[in-house]
Amino acid sequence: MKCPRCQSTSYRKNGRRNDKQNYLCKSCGKQFLEPVFSHSLKTDLLFNSNGHTKVSTAETTEFSLVKNLLEEKITEKSLGFFSLTLAEQLLQTILSPGWLESAAFSQFIEKIQQKTEIQHRLETGISLLLLDAENLKLDINSELFLASVCKYPLQFKIAFANWKNPSVGKQDIELYNRGYQLVHVPDGKDSADAKMIAFGACVLRYYPTVKEILVCSSDGILIHLCNELQNQGLIVYWVRRQGQTLHIENRNIGKLTHYSLAMATEVPSLEKVVEQIQDLIKNEQDSINTQLHRLTTIASLFQERSNINNKSNLKIPEIEEIIPIIDNLSVQSIQEEDSAEISNEKTLDKLLLKIIQDIQTKSPQTKLSVSKLGSELRKITGESPNSIIKKLKLGSNFTKYLESSPTFTLKMNGKEYEVMPLLSE
Repeated sequence: MKCPRCQSTSYRKNGRRNDKQNYLCKSCGKQFLEPVFSHSLKTDLLFNSNGHTKVSTAETTEFSLVKNLLEEKITEKSLGFFSLTLAEQLLQTILSPGWLESAAFSQFIEKIQQKTEIQHRLETGISLLLLDAENLKLDINSELFLASVCKYPLQFKIAFANWKNPSVGKQDIELYNRGYQLVHVPDGKDSADAKMIAFGACVLRYYPTVKEILVCSSDGILIHLCNELQNQGLIVYWVRRQGQTLHIENRNIGKLTHYSLAMATEVPSLEKVVEQIQDLIKNEQDSINTQLHRLTTIASLFQERSNINNKSNLKIPEIEEIIPIIDNLSVQSIQEEDSAEISNEKTLDKLLLKIIQDIQTKSPQTKLSVSKLGSELRKITGESPNSIIKKLKLGSNFTKYLESSPTFTLKMNGKEYEVMPLLSE
């Protein structure tokens, strides 16, 4: 007997309580009652008639007590006494140090853990690979790809072949080192295929948790095995080789996946290739437009800080999107009509409206951005839009002026603002 608090065996008697011997632990001072059975930790063993099974005296006493308590009949008159007495005795028996340390309790816990693990495996499921090693060779990369195709983890791999056949070489050693179970078949035509079919037909008997099966062989006779496994409710992948490509067919839904043995990578479908090319083109266009936007901004800043007023030969990179450039005749006509210096807000708005009108006349579907409008204005005046705005004291920059102007409105289009007139003149 041990102290229930510190497990010490150093204790002394300390009177009686409820007609039971009371003890006081010398180590921690805990008081506790004598267990229901006084010799719960005896180590003497009882042998049955066959001389193999070992049961301790303590375990025999505990089992008999619990059995008697559970089989005790309850009457209406003794219900109150029984509830209290039985509960107390059961708790003292089951929670006593002797019972918790007994081999019976350890076996009981082990059985519960085993049942829990089995139930978990039944709920989760596994994948299984059957390989005709005489017909198809799988390297480690191909095997990993096949495992990635499966929904459930690939836990069992079985290879069939006549391992004495010289054509197999040292494949048995390699597969064994990769965790394969090797099944030997005698020499003969389609012997490995026949063994795979016989084994696969009863696979659920040996592996009840299997949900998916990879049938790896290019022999057409294996279609019978695939059909049988599908009828058993399994997901079946038929893996065949054609040249340097593995064809993985999901027999349940008819989906085909291809794997290049030479490149050790999945071969994408035509639809995926087209999507990837479209993404690359779009990303490249976005990158070019972004760089051109940055060059335009840098050129504008350089012109403002250097006070460059070159009206004829200054060429700034433009964003060649869907917006056409105003030809020389349009520029010349605008310069002739508005040859006078821009002196106020009205003159500026009139010139901007003229630019927008000419662009829309030439290309009605064109969307005019703020940067494009500023570039056209600079070609005509020889000054940057921000310089004109600051000179006329109409704001801090061209974009903010257009936002606050009653003549124009701005609409966000992608990463830039689109300029549209509110009033027509």
